[in-house]
Amino acid sequence: MKIVIVDDHPLVRKGLTSILSLETELEVVGEAADSKEAIRVLDTLKPDLTIVDLRLGDESGLDLIEEARRQGATCKFVILTSSVEKEHFARAQEMGINGYVLKEAFPEELLHALRMIKRGRTYYDQGILDVVVKPDHYSADNQVEVLTPKELEVLMELGKGLSNKEISRKMYITEYTVKKHVSQVLAKLELADRTHAALYANATGLVRYVVG
Repeated sequence: MKIVIVDDHPLVRKGLTSILSLETELEVVGEAADSKEAIRVLDTLKPDLTIVDLRLGDESGLDLIEEARRQGATCKFVILTSSVEKEHFARAQEMGINGYVLKEAFPEELLHALRMIKRGRTYYDQGILDVVVKPDHYSADNQVEVLTPKELEVLMELGKGLSNKEISRKMYITEYTVKKHVSQVLAKLELADRTHAALYANATGLVRYVVG
């Protein structure tokens, strides 16, 4: 997987490059310090994934991603940040950002996130879920008691990032039955979609495998 790093701090870029070099399936092919340079690098190198600092000096990493997409970028994007502000995380979710990782994460956590994203899943740092998501809405106190054992099992598999087909194979039930269980889980827990169900499963500690 070809990767570009966008961060306004040279030491951060070099540090990330050093970490990613530990994984043979990852290759850092370029880097940029600001939005203008990043757009040019993405257009030239066409990476599979770009790691973007949320704050690029006075610029926004999310604004950069929107502009890059408008100009035809099709790579996956991961936000790397020290911020856990709710509005930034919510905007990243709405944009379909593939990953949101805190800068305080251990190197192995970042590598794990990139492996998950490479396989087509979405990764949200547990630290972000703990601070941003859990306090507001997700409390497992008595809510999961309304679920049947099968629905609870489906919810836990959603929290691991599994697709309906994968859940079907793992639980030895049809995809149609999985869809029915998912619908019931969303209705009973008043969740908008399967991504929110995955967030719920992680934020409440039902699983500790942070993908959506």
